[in-house]
Amino acid sequence: MKEENTVMAKAKKFAIRIIKLYKYLCDDKTEYVLSKQLLRSGTSIGANISEAICGISRKDFLSKMYIAFKECAETLYWLELLHETEYLSDSQFESISSDCNELHKLLSSITKSVSNSINSELLIPNS
Repeated sequence: MKEENTVMAKAKKFAIRIIKLYKYLCDDKTEYVLSKQLLRSGTSIGANISEAICGISRKDFLSKMYIAFKECAETLYWLELLHETEYLSDSQFESISSDCNELHKLLSSITKSVSNSINSELLIPNS
């Protein structure tokens, strides 16, 4: 359960950064289209983790965590586009993409571990 609490805390901090970045992009850069996509995917990571933690089964948990994993990958895509179109400076991009990559690695580890656990249970015959 410690790993889920860690990833939830990181996802929430990341979502707050995304919300602040969204405000900055709208107010200072007058960019509304890409930043809205970033806001949706970046904040949905934590929402899906929260749903996973309250899942009714391990398969439900895995499904929601995998959705969070995919949302994290999508968020990185929007960050890259914003950087490559010069809405984000190198230092801004490096800072937030580093957090996104860390979250992505954590989610990858969790989904692989749970998936392997579920699969190994399926291979054990009932006594």
